[in-house]
Amino acid sequence: MELSLTIIALLCFFFLVAGFIDSIAGGGGLITTPMLLLCGVPPHATLGTNKFATTIGTLTSLWTYARSHLVVLRIALAGFISAFFGAVAGARLTMMLDSAILGKVLVFLLPAGMVISLFSGRSFFREGDLPQKGLWPKVIGMGFFIGMYDGFFGPGTGSFFILAQHLLLRMNLVRASATAKIFNLASNAGALTVFATGGVVLYSLGIPCAIANIIGNQLGTRLAIRVGAHVVRLFLYVTLTILLCTLIYRFFIA
Repeated sequence: MELSLTIIALLCFFFLVAGFIDSIAGGGGLITTPMLLLCGVPPHATLGTNKFATTIGTLTSLWTYARSHLVVLRIALAGFISAFFGAVAGARLTMMLDSAILGKVLVFLLPAGMVISLFSGRSFFREGDLPQKGLWPKVIGMGFFIGMYDGFFGPGTGSFFILAQHLLLRMNLVRASATAKIFNLASNAGALTVFATGGVVLYSLGIPCAIANIIGNQLGTRLAIRVGAHVVRLFLYVTLTILLCTLIYRFFIA
């Protein structure tokens, strides 16, 4: 499909904003997914192109967090593998759905993603040692099932990983945000593998959006340790309410 330079520039702006938000508290996909749909990108291409851009952005964010020694490396390998294969399973399920059905499914999933993301917006600062009992089942379980959600839909995945690591692994918000990037990178890469082989990635759009997403991720990552996510999330929910209303009009009323 062909998109005007104005539309590409607009999408790049939102991918930059989404990268900033995602690097701090997750939920960037709640902006990029509806914006791609609103700009006329088909549902399957929306998910594929979004995964291409955000995978690269997440990789750069993870690198910056790792250099600050905030990533819990002990669970990195198990988390990466489980999230990768979970996302592959979710993406394969997505590819089986008709585009019209998938578009309506996305509209119904957006509010769920927003609500769950809301609960991870609180600033949790308590932290303890990783639990010894049931550590690996918890890591693999959260990796696979949240990764599967990421492959099928995606928005809010980073927030879900942060919340799960805080509640199940006793990490504080900043360390959970940093470590979640490992899981999120894996789930993005797993879903991208399926979408790329299925031919639903628009690289002409994905490359400039990826560059914008990298810039946003770097800005947000460098600020994450010093600032909270409350103001960012307020902006996120106001924007999403408007976008959600527009999507409902497009898929159910128009």
